[in-house]
Amino acid sequence: MLIGLLIIWLVTAMGLWLVTLLVPGVHTRSAGDLLLAALVLGAINAVIRPLLWVLTLPLTVVTFGLFALLINALMVRFTAAMVPGFEVDGFGDALLAAVIMALLAIAGFVFLQWFLFDAVYWLQIGPGHPHFVI
Repeated sequence: MLIGLLIIWLVTAMGLWLVTLLVPGVHTRSAGDLLLAALVLGAINAVIRPLLWVLTLPLTVVTFGLFALLINALMVRFTAAMVPGFEVDGFGDALLAAVIMALLAIAGFVFLQWFLFDAVYWLQIGPGHPHFVI
């Protein structure tokens, strides 16, 4: 379990590093600040984000999930406020960072499914699925 958390932390740090390269309004001073930002972002996403998702669920449903990107952008801004060496210039930059991180998460999901199972299953396999075996 600890290895899994370490891998997730490092992947998040790599995602934030890519964001700093792609989004001109997101800056980090050092690799240590980037690793700290990834750690803080992971903690915020584990504790605060689920609460915000529950509280804003009706708005997320009405906007077909797009409001979740605003919550993720808010988490990036909150991380920047907590980590001195990690800076986000504006909310638009945080929103773009959230979109890039979401796209990286989807790409990671697809790659992991392909790597582990030689196929990508978007839905859970259950009764009625051609690959379902009891």
